[in-house]
Amino acid sequence: MMKLNFDINALPTPYIMVDEAKLIRNLEILKSVINRTGCKILLAQKAFSMFSLYPKIREYLHGTTASGLYEAKLGFEKMGGETHVYSPAFDPLEFMEIAAICDHVVFNSFNQWDKFGKIALGAGCICGIRINPECSTQEHEIYDPCSSGSRLGVPICGFAGELPDGISGLHFHTLCEQNADALVKTLSAVEERFGKYLPGLQWLNFGGGHHITREDYDVVTLIAQINRIQEKYNLTVYLEPGEAVVLNAGYLVSSVREVLDYGTPIAILDTSAACHMPDVLEMPYRPPLLGSGIPKEKKYTYRLGGPTCLAGDIIGDFSFDKPLSEGDKLVFGDMAHYTMVKSNTFNGMKLPSIAVAGVNDEVRLVKSFGYEDFKNRLS
Repeated sequence: MMKLNFDINALPTPYIMVDEAKLIRNLEILKSVINRTGCKILLAQKAFSMFSLYPKIREYLHGTTASGLYEAKLGFEKMGGETHVYSPAFDPLEFMEIAAICDHVVFNSFNQWDKFGKIALGAGCICGIRINPECSTQEHEIYDPCSSGSRLGVPICGFAGELPDGISGLHFHTLCEQNADALVKTLSAVEERFGKYLPGLQWLNFGGGHHITREDYDVVTLIAQINRIQEKYNLTVYLEPGEAVVLNAGYLVSSVREVLDYGTPIAILDTSAACHMPDVLEMPYRPPLLGSGIPKEKKYTYRLGGPTCLAGDIIGDFSFDKPLSEGDKLVFGDMAHYTMVKSNTFNGMKLPSIAVAGVNDEVRLVKSFGYEDFKNRLS
């Protein structure tokens, strides 16, 4: 059940509100894992890049991970600590700058290592290779790096002999919103396929996708696995969660613009699935909505859609105790991760404002967007 500590009428909709108290609760859970294992945990910026909150996050975590130059610069400038980067293929025109600001560089292939390894080592970077354990533990193929034909990571057949000098660690990232049992299965595959390389490593990165801050997550098993790997191979384990950092700590507040009924009751919102919460279409999934139920569970059922011209801009079917009317506010939950970082201005849609509900119940508007933001992305 979502409990709000802010006035939903505090700002014009649409806006994203991050609950600072819930963010801190998540960070405290992650810090407890660090304290009980000595591992290092980094924020995966691909999920959450709200850098106004980086100073708070830095009090708990060791730094950031990035997928390229721009994310690396953001983490380096706004978070500090360790800056890690991985890309399926680095841009040669950017790599010198990447190497200058990053502590860890993870290569997707030995060919990438051959192209850029000397530059990275010369800049003082710690270098590693991403591996593919070929162990699928999830059903979402679009988010499964172990699916057939994956371009992400080197499978064991791509290894020939010993690791090159200068490679001090391995990285795998195979999970997506999963519990510790999936990690146990994945580690078994990693040890079975890559076990001969582990004793000589300085670090092993377990990647992201660990739903550590979810209520039913098995933190005890996670801690046991981290400690087991660190003690067995005398190395340091890294984790790089993104979603877990802000899980259930953000809300997207929307307004009803129009209600239609030509046989199917429809509410058109000022919020778009395609523009403001694209994972609803990509995963796909049905986002939590305060005060609603599944279709027909409550008396009035509506299909909620966005104001764009995309026919499939549909958030889902939801039921309510009372009929919806123009101007009603709707609050979608768990909207901090993969929303701001994926928002777009298709159809000239206005981006949601960004705000924080502070621990002292004050609301802080961090940023709002307008026409100039739309225009400046175009030519």
